Amino acid sequence: MDQIDKKLLNLLQRDASKTNVEMADEVALSPSSCLRRVRRLRKTGVIDRIVAILNPAGTGRVLKALVTVELKLHGEQHTRRFLDLASAEVAVSQAYSVTGEADIALFLHLRDMAEYEALCDRLFREQTNVARFVTMMVIRTAKEETAIAL
Repeated sequence: MDQIDKKLLNLLQRDASKTNVEMADEVALSPSSCLRRVRRLRKTGVIDRIVAILNPAGTGRVLKALVTVELKLHGEQHTRRFLDLASAEVAVSQAYSVTGEADIALFLHLRDMAEYEALCDRLFREQTNVARFVTMMVIRTAKEETAIAL
């Protein structure tokens, strides 16, 4: 990956709706060369996918929460089973197996506390192998960036 690839990736991370011609102009390439580079970056997996980033307020999912989960039983199959359960929940936008005191970290986008309570009943009660969970509700967002530094 050279400097032009990095410039293209930074442009796409900021605004993927730019046309190929606009990006080519910004990185001083011909449109055909620019398109070839972007296609190569997609084919090689550097660009995983191109998505629209929504404003949570516009979707009605105004509450954000971080949840750490400790499992009763450990091991790959138990972790995978819980991650599969969590990933099936529409309010869960990110789910990770992590190191440290917790086994799992979840990021939630919720409509309201009633949705959170229902999610807790499904994910954190008797039959889900959860020993303990801690929820942190987000009160202010200082930084929320999707771009990866290059």
